[in-house]
Amino acid sequence: MIRPLELAIGLRYTRAKRRNRFISFISLVSMLGIALGVVALIATLSVMNGFETELRTRILGMVAHATISGVGEDLHDWPQAVEVASADPRVLGAAPYIERESLLTGVRSQGALLRGIEPALEPAVSVVGEKMKAGAIGDLKPGAFNILLGTELAMALGVDMGDSVTVLVPEARSTPVGVVPQMKRFTVAGLFETGMQEYDLQMAIIHMADAQRLLRMGEGVTGVRLKLTDMFHAWSVARDLADRIGEFYRVRDWARDHANFFRAIQMEKSVMAVILSLIVAVAAFNLVSSLIMLVTDKQADIAILRTLGLSPGSVMAVFVVQGTVIGVVGILAGVAGGIALTLNLDHVMRFIERLLGFELMPADVYYISGDLPVDLRPENILWIVTIAFVMCMLATLYPAWRASRTDPAAALRYE
Repeated sequence: MIRPLELAIGLRYTRAKRRNRFISFISLVSMLGIALGVVALIATLSVMNGFETELRTRILGMVAHATISGVGEDLHDWPQAVEVASADPRVLGAAPYIERESLLTGVRSQGALLRGIEPALEPAVSVVGEKMKAGAIGDLKPGAFNILLGTELAMALGVDMGDSVTVLVPEARSTPVGVVPQMKRFTVAGLFETGMQEYDLQMAIIHMADAQRLLRMGEGVTGVRLKLTDMFHAWSVARDLADRIGEFYRVRDWARDHANFFRAIQMEKSVMAVILSLIVAVAAFNLVSSLIMLVTDKQADIAILRTLGLSPGSVMAVFVVQGTVIGVVGILAGVAGGIALTLNLDHVMRFIERLLGFELMPADVYYISGDLPVDLRPENILWIVTIAFVMCMLATLYPAWRASRTDPAAALRYE
């Protein structure tokens, strides 16, 4: 237990100007190393959190939190499913949808996911209406056979607003000349851009009634898409709704559909945190060396304290206090610097770009529009502070133990 005497002596040693300036320099290096490691950890994890949040937002802007679909067949009683889902307080919106793989042909051909939607209900579950670059989601009228394309898909097809696109789906029908695939000519009525190539290049949207006619589905749909108050409870909410409807349904949530993607991001973030923690570990090793040299320099002082009645445990506590002070000051400086750097990271990046003369994170590669996404989370800061403090405490133990083993007679022999 550290008592006021040990605390006072330890703080006195920390404030005092030492005879050996090299020891002071090593202590300063240790403090700066700890601060640098904390800054790097906070800034890096905040940027990775920001990218993860941005990607999740963009993906879930086009993909529902959860879907309820029929088992092996189309869902024909979807109005009941929408009604039951909308009555649940955990559900913000519900809308039917139809999805099929298709081949689109304009000037060129390109495969795409064809999605049939109900324009009046779709804004409740997706942000496609907010991502329109030309046209509007309301331009989808039943029987008009209009189509909305992602901007990159339109470029791949070589079409623009008002052009015609032929949609071919793998649904065959019998004719006097044999079995032919289902196809229909649509007019490009709008272009959208979500910032995710997966959707801008591979998705085409039409009215649900037109999709039903094209696919000869009658009144059936593929399923019902849900938007929830808490996306992390998507699986349990969708399962409860499926049980409440009273028939056999297949339930999927966003985490299952994109599990590998977000698992890879989480693994990358964890590995990066471990690697950057080595900076703090190196600084902790410097702290060990500085404290050992300090113990050697203070041999006579330790011997005098021992002869005055200070116990070995108290001597050990003195140097634990000194090492802890160095570590805490470094951690606090690192936290302040990390938060300041994170909040101003976009300005720092722009300055570096002007200094180097090239763009560090091109928008066409990273799909970043505007500021660099950062997400500063208090729990991450608490975790970083805890890890750094534990490393510093461990670094003080051996030098403090070595100081407590000092023999007063041997230390004062040549004084």
